[in-house]
Amino acid sequence: MTTIAQAQSALRHFWRQAVRTARLAIGVADYDTYVRHLRSHHPERTVPSYEEFFEQCQQARYKNGGNRGCC
Repeated sequence: MTTIAQAQSALRHFWRQAVRTARLAIGVADYDTYVRHLRSHHPERTVPSYEEFFEQCQQARYKNGGNRGCC
């Protein structure tokens, strides 16, 4: 592998990790991890699209209009 290819690969890996970290910081779970979990532990369930997954995460985070019953 050439030095340029190695640098590009490292940059892609860094970018994927940065995006994953940012999503977790704002409360969006990692879709790929979720899909792997569903396929290995719940094969009878349908895997949602990313858009459906995102909506489920948002509903779980902001249910009740964001009022979690605290303060």
